[in-house]
Amino acid sequence: MGTKILMAMFLPALLVVLFTRITYSRTIAMLLTIALIAGSSYKGYTGSWYVIIVDAASLTLGLWYVNRYMKNYTKKQRGIA
Repeated sequence: MGTKILMAMFLPALLVVLFTRITYSRTIAMLLTIALIAGSSYKGYTGSWYVIIVDAASLTLGLWYVNRYMKNYTKKQRGIA
């Protein structure tokens, strides 16, 4: 159970960041990450609701970070910063 919670804390946020860096789209990155989380819970890899809640919190933090990253990226592309 400890490993599941530890992975639930970090993996969704890292996946959102990784997928955003690959696709340059927050929406696609979020949908891919949600699809992976849904697939893993469908297969039974999430043990409890607590792990799903931690997954959702990590996904939220990852989206927050990606929003900050994309703002800086678009400023650099426009030559503002």
